Amino acid sequence: MKALLLLCSCLWAPLVVGKPDNDTVPTPYRLQTALLDTTWTNDFGIKPWPQHPRPLLRRESWKSLNGIWTYQPASGGDDLIDPPSTPLNQEVVIPSCIESALSGIMASNVTHMWFATSFTVPYDWAQNERVTLHFEAVDYEAVVLLNGVQVGFNRGGYFRFSIDVTEHLNADGSNDLLVFVFDPTDDPSHHIPLGKQTNDPSHIFYTPCSGIWQTVWLESAPATHITNMDIAAGMDGTVTGNIQSSVGSHYPVNFSILDESGTPLATYSALSDQPFKFTVPSPRLWSPDSPSLYDISVSMGPDTVTSYTGFRTISSEKVKGVQRPLLNGKFVFQFGTLDQGFWPDGIHLPPSLEAMTFDIKLLKSLGMNMMRKHIKIEPDLFYQACDQLGLMIIQDMPSMPANSLPDPASQTEFERQLELMINEHKSYPSIVTWVIYNEGWGQLTHPYHPEKHIAERIRKLDPTRLINAVTGWHDHGAGDFHDNHHYAEPQCGTPFYSLPGTPYDPDRIGFQGEFGGVGHVPELRNLWPVQEAMDTILQTYEINQDLSSYNYRSHQLLDHLREQVALFACSGAVWTQTTDVEGEVNGLVTYDRRVMRVNATQWKEDIQALYDAAEARN
Repeated sequence: MKALLLLCSCLWAPLVVGKPDNDTVPTPYRLQTALLDTTWTNDFGIKPWPQHPRPLLRRESWKSLNGIWTYQPASGGDDLIDPPSTPLNQEVVIPSCIESALSGIMASNVTHMWFATSFTVPYDWAQNERVTLHFEAVDYEAVVLLNGVQVGFNRGGYFRFSIDVTEHLNADGSNDLLVFVFDPTDDPSHHIPLGKQTNDPSHIFYTPCSGIWQTVWLESAPATHITNMDIAAGMDGTVTGNIQSSVGSHYPVNFSILDESGTPLATYSALSDQPFKFTVPSPRLWSPDSPSLYDISVSMGPDTVTSYTGFRTISSEKVKGVQRPLLNGKFVFQFGTLDQGFWPDGIHLPPSLEAMTFDIKLLKSLGMNMMRKHIKIEPDLFYQACDQLGLMIIQDMPSMPANSLPDPASQTEFERQLELMINEHKSYPSIVTWVIYNEGWGQLTHPYHPEKHIAERIRKLDPTRLINAVTGWHDHGAGDFHDNHHYAEPQCGTPFYSLPGTPYDPDRIGFQGEFGGVGHVPELRNLWPVQEAMDTILQTYEINQDLSSYNYRSHQLLDHLREQVALFACSGAVWTQTTDVEGEVNGLVTYDRRVMRVNATQWKEDIQALYDAAEARN
């Protein structure tokens, strides 16, 4: 890659810079006028996302750094040699995408940028021994300087990273934090996992997200502390896990599953940094109909953290001669939407937790039991909400640019980041399937087919879930699914609907990875008001003149799917889509979440008919 990558590759003798004086008065933060707002836009405020960001590994000693920072664009990677004085030119609210109205910046096509803030650490943290600085996600690369010393570097726009900053802290006063960010988005000289982001939005490709777009926070812990936990709990009560520690050796760990009153239901003495297994008798099982969760308490020496888990088993077996996905030993038909996770005011980040859970609750209210999280990874609080509300998640890996062929270095980086996705999220009960490739985007299709060895690697990292190696086409037999996309009608689980790129395979699960997509043009006030986007509206698969015809056509398609469930080997389907996005107008609701297209009574009946048809096949 370009200058930043070359500079960062040789950096790990820390760069030390002085802090120059600066009399700059930054331009004050102002919420920009969104091209299209939501009912939550004005709730964003200057202290957004106050919730603890990692529900699976929580300590009480933490401090959010979200709020007003300063920002300015940079000219290129060489700016790292001479960092700017602070404060920077303009106030910005973190977390946010700089392209968004919520950020206060609303800038486009900025590839290099600086962010700065200052902070103090709580006085009582002196009782502990280590302080960690956490970034939940920065798109795409970040170089972190604290008090003039480079303390960390990260690559990957959807993944967390943490830096032990103890040795560089001023415990008795202010600390200056400076972050340099590089985001090439879809620059053709780069092949990076970016999903649907593009600097030239058109129809199914949207406004990008650059910068520090998830929570930044500090945490205090003893020198000997827990760094990560992998937990899986099965329908038979078996709990398997691995508690990673800062000491890197086998250290005694006390692990407790708690009942609703907080009383230990089961306890186990384990050792850190090695697998363990024990059994909880007769646990309540997690499912969309009954999303039972159990709190967890783990202590290791002076350190105590809390977490949670759900007991459920995901598997695949033949049921009456048909290969099926099973939840807790039973075939459960999976039905839900393609969920893009874009917002008109925040782009990748909704204004609040309430806004984020709106989409999940909408699907649940219609009787859906699944969502396909489409080539985007959400904040951890999203997956916690799905765990709590009971929604199965098919999780896509963010794709590399469509119609691109990665070079070996880009392919290696894609696979590294895919492993990050799995390792960071494999303890969330709601996630049931990992997706490697979407419609061949960034997929090598010559006789060496990387999805085969990637699928094998995923099974070693996480044997508790299914793998959809290729959703759409270019299926070479890897993974647990043969998955077909077809608009508008479904073509699911039958040989005579097999497409050339998705050959029917009775030994894998028949799945409709995308269908539907029927659209309706709302009033102008509910549209993304960008002419280039509006010009592509007619590219939507079908456009209905009014909501009556929209719901009639949707009923036809859902009934067609019901027939395929009843007659063939169709085990699940994904309707496009939850919400409109920019130039796409085929959501259950409009992009601003203000207009609901679906006739809820009709849709609930049609969805229940799918489950009834599947139940009759058990």
